Amino acid sequence: MVDKKLFKRTLLSAAFTLGFAAVGTASAVDWIMLQGTEPTGASIGAKPWGFVQVNYQKDNSPANTAGGYVPAKLLGPNLNAQSGIQLSHLQFGLRGTGFPLDEHINYAFLMEAGNAATNASGNGSGGTFNNGAVVTDASVTLNYIDGARIRVGMFKTPGSDEGLQSLTTMEYVNFTEVTNQLLLERLPNPMWTPCVASANCTGAGTLDPTGNTDPYTAGQLQNGAGLNKFTTPVSGFRDTGIQVFDSFKMDNDWKLTYAAMLGQGSGIQFNNVDGKYDTYFYLSTEKNLDGGTGAYKHGLKLFAWNQSGQRLLDNTVCAVPNACVAADANTQLYDRKRSGVGAKLIDSLFRVTAEYIEANGMIFEGQDKPNFYFTNTAAGNGANAKGYGWYLDGGWYIPNTKWELDARYDTVELNTGRPDEHAFSKWTVGTQYVYNPMSRVTFNYEWRDFKCTGLTAGAPSAQCNSANANLNTVSTKVSVQVTAAF
Repeated sequence: MVDKKLFKRTLLSAAFTLGFAAVGTASAVDWIMLQGTEPTGASIGAKPWGFVQVNYQKDNSPANTAGGYVPAKLLGPNLNAQSGIQLSHLQFGLRGTGFPLDEHINYAFLMEAGNAATNASGNGSGGTFNNGAVVTDASVTLNYIDGARIRVGMFKTPGSDEGLQSLTTMEYVNFTEVTNQLLLERLPNPMWTPCVASANCTGAGTLDPTGNTDPYTAGQLQNGAGLNKFTTPVSGFRDTGIQVFDSFKMDNDWKLTYAAMLGQGSGIQFNNVDGKYDTYFYLSTEKNLDGGTGAYKHGLKLFAWNQSGQRLLDNTVCAVPNACVAADANTQLYDRKRSGVGAKLIDSLFRVTAEYIEANGMIFEGQDKPNFYFTNTAAGNGANAKGYGWYLDGGWYIPNTKWELDARYDTVELNTGRPDEHAFSKWTVGTQYVYNPMSRVTFNYEWRDFKCTGLTAGAPSAQCNSANANLNTVSTKVSVQVTAAF
């Protein structure tokens, strides 16, 4: 197990040492400013923008000894197959200044119509459906106060560089495990869902919480079953709220960017069921290097961020299985805290990114566990568990070609110190052919090491014996993706 305190200190020391050593020579993309503002003197009333991504993926993991498959061995967001061609993203939007043209006001709007996790969700029974086109971004920025631009609406929250990065510029097909499991939030299902009439559920007014799903066989999957039981879409690293932000020039061509946001903690949904609000804080410093444009601008960026809020969770345990009554209801508020620190350097020949992330509360336990449980015991409740992880990414731009070679290692530990502690690690190697800054083909190969590492009295816990029967055989994954943006 990595000593996380030592890793954090090392990363911070290396990041700031690299930063000061690069004075006069080395900024990576400032996503806060790029996504929230329009260029002064160059903006127009309405600029169409968007992209299309199509990929093929194949998961090589075998079934467990009973012939069952778990989410880690299936392709998201549907979780019903191990290979396939997907229109993973189809996004279209508009951005520009207000009407009549006013550079003090700008807006951004974006919709998703592909087979993405932001518009695909479960029906509570394991089946997955597509909700059609959904709005993922809709914001207005007011640029009237020097040093304090104000952005309101729904947009990406200040946070991890991987979460802020545009999908059109991502070097890999899939997210890191630490970002996917700690930051790409799955919001809990509504407190109560109607029960289906059965021998154990006959009352017309009886309501029950969504239960967990066991592994499905290949036959069940082929007949339409799915393992995604979350009835709400993933957050897409977004929230609805108000953000104050800006960027300032400093000595030696350094730039400082800050952002502070108050949000509903509801992802791309428009409700605020718990009546609570999340806070987001972000600080970065960037230094430009000569050369490169847009997302490939040469430079160094150092950043740190923090997010804090609460989520309302259903801890109901039915006195009679599948026949809950009002007296069984047990809803509680749990803290959800996330923080991170990292650095990114882009030069004419190479790219290096490192980020460390910590999480406290609302740990994602799997698409088949919409109430964040492995079991209905304190040891299996991810609502008040902790986790941490990191990733290190490197790329080499082959001189005088359009080819790029990439390699990344990422790891995350969930439910640390508990009998159901898990460690998910992944190596990804790949290459890209970049036709132009807006179009590319990406090839990836992943090696995954997923396991339950929890102990009880020095021996593998009962939870781990069960979990590892499925996780020990998680294997490699191959993917190829075509991206075209405009």
